[in-house]
Amino acid sequence: MKYLPALLAGLLFGFGLALAGMTQPAVVLGFLDVFGAWNPRLLFVMAGAVLTTAIGYRLVWRRAQPWLAPRFSLPDTRHIDARLVGGAALFGIGWGIAGYCPGPALASLGAGLWSVWLLMAAMAIGWWLAAQLPARSDAKRG
Repeated sequence: MKYLPALLAGLLFGFGLALAGMTQPAVVLGFLDVFGAWNPRLLFVMAGAVLTTAIGYRLVWRRAQPWLAPRFSLPDTRHIDARLVGGAALFGIGWGIAGYCPGPALASLGAGLWSVWLLMAAMAIGWWLAAQLPARSDAKRG
């Protein structure tokens, strides 16, 4: 029962991505082409996501604890370091090259395109490599 809400949320998210056209790299790349044939569709998708998140967080933080967990799980640090900035840069570069980020790529796996499967394999290798790099602890930052 614990995984049913996650499954339903994932299905809803994937459906929303497909409905908005975010599983089509041309739509994403059109948004990133600000000096060419710019397509603002992704801007509206992002605005809807930010609005939904803002409302959702205001409702969630009113609760003493989450519905399906004993406590809220928040990051331990707010430190911005080279690892964070480098990861964000790699994410953006990959998004710009492929036209996919992880969510739409996962939603697109069912299309059976070899390029999407190759992209997911590359992301999995990247996630594995990132996990192999030692993270600096707060004690070392001093």
